[in-house]
Amino acid sequence: MRIARYTTGEDPTYGLVDGAGEKIAEITGDPLYSKIELTGQTTTVDEVRLLAPVIPRSKVIGIGKNYAEHAREMGGEAPKDPLMFLIPNTAVIGPDDPVVMPPQSERVDYEGELAVVIGRMCKDVTPEEAAQVVFGYTCANDVTARDLQKSDGQWSRAKGFDTFCPLGPWIETDLDVSDLRVRTTVDGDVRQDGTTADMIHDVPTLISYASQAFTLLPGDVILTGTPEGIGPVESGQRVEVEIDQIGTLGNTYLRR
Repeated sequence: MRIARYTTGEDPTYGLVDGAGEKIAEITGDPLYSKIELTGQTTTVDEVRLLAPVIPRSKVIGIGKNYAEHAREMGGEAPKDPLMFLIPNTAVIGPDDPVVMPPQSERVDYEGELAVVIGRMCKDVTPEEAAQVVFGYTCANDVTARDLQKSDGQWSRAKGFDTFCPLGPWIETDLDVSDLRVRTTVDGDVRQDGTTADMIHDVPTLISYASQAFTLLPGDVILTGTPEGIGPVESGQRVEVEIDQIGTLGNTYLRR
């Protein structure tokens, strides 16, 4: 099941997207907190503005260096345990929203990733229990001010600017994420082409590990790390993150 959050110019609403990614059937309420019921209203994806499929009420948890080749391109080996950091929910934007490149940074990168959306409150779950707390999955771009990441010595500012966490286009609730292709393009040129099968720590492990540190709440998002091939973006360029069986998330980078 694909769940989109969208607007037709009025208050945001939710809907079920068909398999072709073309039609949306409106549903009542927020599916994270209420039973999914159709209203009988339908529209098409082309007629609406897709929004970030979830706005985390609590937190976005990032995972660094979760692909060995990416860790090497960053100049080191992958850490033994998952490397976690937090991103404020004010960084979240949706499909086609602009990524605003801050004047403090001279190099802003893309990082295409699979994102996990948590469906219920949980703490200290085991990897075997992890699937029970997942609401679904979506595409993410973990935008990074690379020069600030290096100069700061920690990642909060470099990854936490407003607009630095695009999510979308929708949430896929029924999905085996053990071997999904993750591709990132810049103006149509392929820059990243990896698979979730190459993750050092798989999704159940990441959920379990994060839940041992933080109580996870409905709508929390875990970014699972990026494959090798990260790089800078210039103002005006469009970055698209495509993940098998989910869809494509696209955003243009702009300097103001």
